Amino acid sequence: MASKTPSSPQLELLFQVAPVSEEPAPAAPQRKSRARRTWLVHQLVAEARELVEAEFGDVWVEGEISNFRPASSGHLYFTLKDAEAQLPVVLFRRQAILLRFRPEDGLHVRVRGKASVYEQRGQLQLVAETMEPVGAGSLQLAFEQLRDKLKAEGLFERDRKRALPAYPRTVAIVTSPTGAVIRDFLNIVSRRHSGLNVVIIPAAVQGDSAPAEIVAGIEQANAAGLADVIVLARGGGSLEDLAAFNSESVARAIAASELPVVSAVGHETDFTIADFVADLRAPTPSAAAELITEAQHKVEELVEGLTNRLIRAARFQLLQSSQRLDRVSIAYAGQRFVTAMHRLEQRLDDLGFRMKSAIGGVLRHHQRTLAELSAAVTRHDPRQQLNAARESLAAARHRCQSVEARLDRAMQVSVAGRRAAWANVNSRLQALSPLAVLQRGYALVQDENGAVIRSVVQLSLHQAVSTRLNDGSFSGQVSAIQAAKQTKKKDKSTSR
Repeated sequence: MASKTPSSPQLELLFQVAPVSEEPAPAAPQRKSRARRTWLVHQLVAEARELVEAEFGDVWVEGEISNFRPASSGHLYFTLKDAEAQLPVVLFRRQAILLRFRPEDGLHVRVRGKASVYEQRGQLQLVAETMEPVGAGSLQLAFEQLRDKLKAEGLFERDRKRALPAYPRTVAIVTSPTGAVIRDFLNIVSRRHSGLNVVIIPAAVQGDSAPAEIVAGIEQANAAGLADVIVLARGGGSLEDLAAFNSESVARAIAASELPVVSAVGHETDFTIADFVADLRAPTPSAAAELITEAQHKVEELVEGLTNRLIRAARFQLLQSSQRLDRVSIAYAGQRFVTAMHRLEQRLDDLGFRMKSAIGGVLRHHQRTLAELSAAVTRHDPRQQLNAARESLAAARHRCQSVEARLDRAMQVSVAGRRAAWANVNSRLQALSPLAVLQRGYALVQDENGAVIRSVVQLSLHQAVSTRLNDGSFSGQVSAIQAAKQTKKKDKSTSR
């Protein structure tokens, strides 16, 4: 009995069907075990990378730039994101130097490249080839709208275009007088037609004031009447740089010009509204000089020669492409080598970023530790403690001086008060002192014990008494005692 065949062709290789023999079949058929493959991580990631690169080898991705990181090697790393997802992008140096603008975070761009896998991280990424800001699309839309409007009005019709004079005598060129365009134009004119007069009408060819100055230059050339043809000239640039020649005012000034107008703006691949309205469009300012100095009948020969050169160049390119196709294996190997080199360079940049981040973290840690140690040393610095002690001592001295001054004042006040009180008491004591009475002529009589005798009742005959006067004292005995009630006359005689 044959085993059941899997539905997938790849899985059929993992099973074997038992051959049919004449022997009786076993009771239970044995199924071969399925082989299991175990991938190493780098093998699986490499296989996934090749599948992704084969499936998404040339894609356009639109989003907003974030985490923009230019490396010292010249490679650019950033993340392309939208509202729901994000995708790492790497733009290598060879492609980065061709950018006409500087990428920055927040810029909305459209990136062309191939999807790949960065093996060291197992991360999907986009290896960019070119990049353009999405804002350029709005200028392109405005360009197309104005082109359709003027075309509907008939400003592009061949019937209204005038042929250039075969042998013009004077050419008025409206351009910047300091650019390389005017030098190239004058060099070609002097080499091919030295008798041609060139009138330079200065005008800004870029910026907000450029359209008005270009219109004024066209009107000035028509009003002067000195030129046979007008040339609008400017070098190449982006769509923003050529915006002045895509303005409606310049287009209508060209259409209203009485003199033939040649538009020589940008390079061969640059087209502006002025090119469509002008009587003749020159691929470059140098080509305009050649066309003006060339006879009209040789213009067709020049165009035919350019066509033949284009055909030959196309055939040559086809031949080279065929030869490259024959050597596709060698080219593929070279491409693999370049891709491997790019991956190694990206790995080196990634390690460089990680090393810078790690070194920065270590430095910041050491700086914090140093700051903490410095603060601790500063807090325990004996000089600071000594300064603090000195300040405390000075404050204590100041407080002591203040207390001493207050004590001095209080002592003076107290002494003055006590002196005043002593003087008061002394004056009162002097007023009440018996000595003061003695000074007025009175005497103080005391007994032998020193007691003051105030009445004759205290006296007895022959009693020893002492009498104290103001300037001294004397002693005596009582020889007679008389009562106080006597006539004044008797008292006076007794006292005498």
